[in-house]
Amino acid sequence: MKVLFIGGTGIISSACSELALAQGLELYLLNRGESSRPVPDGAKVLRGDIRDPGSVRQALGNLAFDVVVNWVAFTPAHIETDLELFAGRTKQYVFISSASAYQKPLGHLPITESTPLHNPFWQYSRDKIACEDRLTRAYREDGFPVTIVRPSHTYDRTLLPVDGGWTVVDRMRRGRPVIVHGDGTSLWTLTHHRDFAVGFVGLLGRPAVIGEAVQITGDEWLTWNQIFELVAGAAGAQAQIVHVPSEVIAAFAPDWGAGLLGDKAHSAVFDNTKIKRLVPEFNATIPYARGVQEVLAWYDADPARQVVDGELDGLMDRIIGQIQAVRP
Repeated sequence: MKVLFIGGTGIISSACSELALAQGLELYLLNRGESSRPVPDGAKVLRGDIRDPGSVRQALGNLAFDVVVNWVAFTPAHIETDLELFAGRTKQYVFISSASAYQKPLGHLPITESTPLHNPFWQYSRDKIACEDRLTRAYREDGFPVTIVRPSHTYDRTLLPVDGGWTVVDRMRRGRPVIVHGDGTSLWTLTHHRDFAVGFVGLLGRPAVIGEAVQITGDEWLTWNQIFELVAGAAGAQAQIVHVPSEVIAAFAPDWGAGLLGDKAHSAVFDNTKIKRLVPEFNATIPYARGVQEVLAWYDADPARQVVDGELDGLMDRIIGQIQAVRP
């Protein structure tokens, strides 16, 4: 099976590239060669910039594929480019959407593929919804062979789940308080990228999923209080948690708040029946208690990775100061 990944060396896609090659797929990666992650052995690299269609046409030549996966499509304009580039060149086009596209606030749990898509808070999610809408229309009107995949907070060893990343870990290690949105009891799902890859690669080249949307997530649900405590434990520190309403955070930092109100502030509990039916070998086996150990080990292996955002650090102090000033 001949597969093209547009990207292929990112947080989620790197594990999918490695597994695809291990399973014997003929894998091409179209990218600019600027990723910090190495290209896996066995992948064939095509140099091109997906934001420059001319360079892509030159890189592709007369190549055609069984599957094309775009890991870096975020807006309807990106989708229009792909429709022009890949119509007639692939038997399956996979769009990486986002579980953040599901309605906020949620009308029911667990979340399934039929949960409505509606997010009035976060532009990122609205753009993903618009991409899905355009691709669905292309499938219905023109037979464009799309499969939509919706991940939810998939991580590798380089990614911390807490807003602020390493800055939060640094605060924990310095004995400073850290911010958890709301009361910290909403449920969240974290998926290790190696687990995700099993489900994802199993969908490639499957006629049964043309025209379908499939979510791929873990089955472990943690509160945000638990997530912060697991991060602190892996860092050898204590989590001195200060709970702050998401609306207050949004008033101080609109971008941070949009990601909370449009995604993280809502419980995310997923029903993975569909992916498990389609790919029976999919089973999330890496709990976050183990995954976070990988993450902290990666950061601690090189102090250059431990970058503190001084501006954000100060903002967190101001938010905490205001909250503590009004609480008895």
